[in-house]
Amino acid sequence: MKKKFKISIVTVCLNSEKTIERCIKSVLNQKYKKTNIELIIIDGKSVDRTIEIVKKYKSKIFYYESKIDKGIYDAINKGIKMSTGDIIGILNSDDFYYPYTFSIVNKYFNKYKIDYLFGSVDHLKIYHGFYPKKIWYKLNVMPSHSVSFFIKRKTQLKLGLYDLKFKYSSDRDLFYRLIKSNFKGMATKRNELFGKFAVDGLSSRLSYFTKLKEEFNIRLNNKQNVFLLFGLFFLIITHKLIMMLLSKK
Repeated sequence: MKKKFKISIVTVCLNSEKTIERCIKSVLNQKYKKTNIELIIIDGKSVDRTIEIVKKYKSKIFYYESKIDKGIYDAINKGIKMSTGDIIGILNSDDFYYPYTFSIVNKYFNKYKIDYLFGSVDHLKIYHGFYPKKIWYKLNVMPSHSVSFFIKRKTQLKLGLYDLKFKYSSDRDLFYRLIKSNFKGMATKRNELFGKFAVDGLSSRLSYFTKLKEEFNIRLNNKQNVFLLFGLFFLIITHKLIMMLLSKK
């Protein structure tokens, strides 16, 4: 008999009055058993109307707080610690799920006995797939973190929380650790879209080289072969500089 998993969603926010209600509704309006949905909102002490909007739904929200934190991954870690579900998903406040996301998630975790799952996301174009065997030379081997990613709570706790020394890309550190572990993950079919990923989020505002520097440190921290690592990043940076020069002609 298929299990109806309890799904915990952790949403972190800061001054998100323009998008937080859409985000909340996308969780609460899932075509899924309502008692098996747990929404946790961790706010970084917003000064706009964010908490006022959140309080409209307080009877349907499992837990929320509004306190100054150490950044997005500290807030996510707080949410994970508060969660009680079988499966955890991360949803940024400017993103939202499509109505049947949790049903698809439940289907995959039942059918394939996996530890984590990536769904397809809409982000200007469709981002899809999971390619763990390419991690040694490819930076992007999954669609996204918010919207796309679901993990069993027991797997998350066994693997460990998000590492706060990576300010911008601790999710990529977590994915690297997952891939190098013995946990089993997979991706949904391309047409099984989980939701919409914002085009103007934090990761989109960072410079290419800031993201690249943190990616390098993540891989160094996870003991990727140093010589291979320097060679890989030399090629990546060289290619980027050539493309920048060509674009100016």
